[in-house]
Amino acid sequence: MRIGWIILGLFLGGCSSLLGTPIAPTDVAVATGDLPAGETSAEVPALDTSKHSVPLEQIYFDTFQPINRAVPLTEASPELILSLQDAIPPINNPRFETIDRASWLTDSDQVIGYANESGAWAFPIRILNLHEIVNAELGGEPILISYCPLCYSAIVYSRALLGDRELTFGNTSALYESDMVMLDYETGSYWWQVAGEAIVGPLTGTALTPLPSLTTTWELWQELHPATLVLSRDTGFARNYNQDPFAGYDEIINRGNFAFPVSEAALDVRLLPGSKVLAVKVGNAARAYPISGAGKIVIMDLLEDQEVVIFIDEQSGAGAAFWATVGDQSLSFELRDGSFFDLETGSRWDFRGRAVEGDLLGKQLQALPAKLSFWFAIVAAEPGISVYTP
Repeated sequence: MRIGWIILGLFLGGCSSLLGTPIAPTDVAVATGDLPAGETSAEVPALDTSKHSVPLEQIYFDTFQPINRAVPLTEASPELILSLQDAIPPINNPRFETIDRASWLTDSDQVIGYANESGAWAFPIRILNLHEIVNAELGGEPILISYCPLCYSAIVYSRALLGDRELTFGNTSALYESDMVMLDYETGSYWWQVAGEAIVGPLTGTALTPLPSLTTTWELWQELHPATLVLSRDTGFARNYNQDPFAGYDEIINRGNFAFPVSEAALDVRLLPGSKVLAVKVGNAARAYPISGAGKIVIMDLLEDQEVVIFIDEQSGAGAAFWATVGDQSLSFELRDGSFFDLETGSRWDFRGRAVEGDLLGKQLQALPAKLSFWFAIVAAEPGISVYTP
């Protein structure tokens, strides 16, 4: 059974309200990165619906119009589908700036942070609200930064598939379970963002690899990574990056008012729909760790009989997961005086899983891929997920 939906005043024109006064899809289907949308769209294969893993009628296109706002895929013409492609334009080949040039960010601004051996990068939610997708090469890695404002789903994926195949992603302007549906330009397949899985087209059933990332405040991220680069507002698009039209949306969906349809699975009552959770999966075991209402805590847990440690700080919105070992040494952790300590050596650890004081100074915990999102989106994508309870 599908649940009824409400187009909210906050989202008059839905995501299109973020682009200004509600306007025709053809007016907002603008350039992606350095390429005009027409050039990009011409290279994308037509959608092949003969292969799919979800009901096609439950995928809804946002027409960005006050009338006939949500059009099921089964009723969408090829012309409408093409006109809506990249109406919310992704950023390709992004520009970055150093911390000293990022004075426009406040300490409390939320960013999606990603780091590898080559460096660290911060992607402000202020910008992602209006673009949702960033295709980047970060330290030589093909990376997808994905964010759906309707789900508060901040997830980093590898754009590389097995066999050295790389994908580049765009936005269909469609939603499934009120979550962004992406497409890859190479095959035209449609991808469910939170699940990280292709749901329509030739790659149906193929999964992207999630990568460790940290969604937190700009203050904490730059403390952890003082040499970080920051996504520049010089995106090539005329957008107002000084607002957050989605502030308070969690309270709206907690009252059952979703912008687009969701299924019964998404309404799992173990948590409120708009609760922020960190979802971690090891093998076949998936568990959600609530961030909303948690305060600052450390959690020792077992997934597939393997020890993991979860750091959570509700104030900064951060949640991170690690294997609870360094080399051959198993560690147990506790929160003491607002900091994370291991019981075995008394070393102090920060949110990137690095020992910053004590016998293990400089040692690094191995981060686990995790997905941060509202509960309704996580449980829809992972219906067998368990919820951590102390």
